[in-house]
Amino acid sequence: MPGFFSSSLGLKLAADRVVEEIIRFMSAEPRRRYKVTIGTDSERLSGGRADFVTAIVVHRVGNGGRYFWRRIEMGKFHTLRDRIIKEVVISLDVAKSFLTLLERELRDNSALEWDFEIHADIGENGETKVMIQEVVGMIRAYNFEAKTKPGSYAASNVADRHV
Repeated sequence: MPGFFSSSLGLKLAADRVVEEIIRFMSAEPRRRYKVTIGTDSERLSGGRADFVTAIVVHRVGNGGRYFWRRIEMGKFHTLRDRIIKEVVISLDVAKSFLTLLERELRDNSALEWDFEIHADIGENGETKVMIQEVVGMIRAYNFEAKTKPGSYAASNVADRHV
């Protein structure tokens, strides 16, 4: 998995270092509740190519958070639907490999309370509303909790900031 930039450190980190930073953040206040989220947003470039930004966010519920992001450019996407599906597939791929690392590291630390969600940049308003059922179904097929706009901040706000 390509590296992620850290919002707080300003460095590019490998996936295992992202996991270390998330655990360090969570362990600083172990009695708090946490939400770890992954979301991807994209922007169409010239020639049908697209720029995809994926964010991994750790939110200390009620008290801030940290995030990590990466950008990849991919080619030819002719429709918005193609791009949205690719956003979800990228988030699912990152989630599968990232969660394996995170769960392995947290195996001995059951005191930390955290939930996990995949955030999709779609909502009830706009042209993506016809895709909600399909996208949520894709995410749930992997046994992940799915969030759409306005609750999909990892994709709609954090990743969108870097597209």
